[in-house]
Amino acid sequence: MEAVVERPTLQDQQLALESLPLFTKAIAKKGLEQGGIQIQANSLSITIPDKALHLLAVILSSMAQGKAISLIPSDSEISTQQAAGILNVSRPHVVKLLEEGIIPFKKVGSHRRMLLEDVLVYANHQKETRKENLQFLTQQAQELNLGYE
Repeated sequence: MEAVVERPTLQDQQLALESLPLFTKAIAKKGLEQGGIQIQANSLSITIPDKALHLLAVILSSMAQGKAISLIPSDSEISTQQAAGILNVSRPHVVKLLEEGIIPFKKVGSHRRMLLEDVLVYANHQKETRKENLQFLTQQAQELNLGYE
């Protein structure tokens, strides 16, 4: 898996910012099953799936904000270092999660590999757990009249 991380130029940002409202308006039409895109450079007309159009809108939005974009197939195998980067934790912590059976993995030689999809499932579970805990703490603070609203 090769990752290409390149921030958009200011010109790219500006173009994405100008294109985004028109693009999202075009794909928001009711009943749009597939969208046609006209490429002006060589007068080629292509049709792509609706999901790809929505992904393109996300990419344009990120570019408009100056963010780098990386696309990785969900069935890709990743290393512990890559998982640590995705989860924003240390590599030893990822190894601990693997050894405890929290995230499934396989060994390739002496290296641990896991599916990106499994790492993302764990990340979403952690996000939901944090959200529930924060909601609980907020409710407790309100019940105790601690001045938080």
